[in-house]
Amino acid sequence: MLKNSSNNTAATDSGAKKRRRAAIPGYLVKEVLDGIPVYYKGYRDVMRKAKTPEEITADGLLQATIKFWLTMLLGKRLDLRHYWIVSGEVGMHISHKNNFSHDLMVIEKSALPPERISNRYADVPAKLVVEVDTEIEYGDALPTETYIHRKTQQTLDFGTERVVWIFTATQKMMVAARGQDWVICGWDKSVELIDGIQLNMMNFLAEAGVMLDRPEEA
Repeated sequence: MLKNSSNNTAATDSGAKKRRRAAIPGYLVKEVLDGIPVYYKGYRDVMRKAKTPEEITADGLLQATIKFWLTMLLGKRLDLRHYWIVSGEVGMHISHKNNFSHDLMVIEKSALPPERISNRYADVPAKLVVEVDTEIEYGDALPTETYIHRKTQQTLDFGTERVVWIFTATQKMMVAARGQDWVICGWDKSVELIDGIQLNMMNFLAEAGVMLDRPEEA
């Protein structure tokens, strides 16, 4: 009698995937989204010792400059008696299968009082989340757009009011506000961050004297 080998094959494939994931060091995992590990882009180069972890996890100068400027902008314009402004791959625990890393968050102190600050991941929704680029490998050949959309929706569902993505390669922004249509626009447009504070990337770059080539049209 012939045996049905399909179940055995599926079990073998599943076991192989689990072994591959188990062999990848935790420091190469940036996040977990819907139970799927999100790896830093280039993690395979680190695994085969072609690159160091720092080479794939460190920000470029433009990314770092944008994050610093946004932190300073919000720090000057917001009432810091009521808000925390935190930046630099800040951990956020959404649920059992979702641990995110955000570039910049604004959290109300009423939701996160000082006595709750610790080395653990935050577990209350930010009022604002800003992400600058995404250099990741998500799942088995899943497109980056899937990761961006899923992460954004999960963040909004958790209670965040607004998520802003800044993309340096295309010089575009995506603004997702809870209960509203998501908007994609160029850096020459002004978008609201929080409490009426406007972000215009082109104005910032002009004031800072940063000259960038225009992105090639797809």
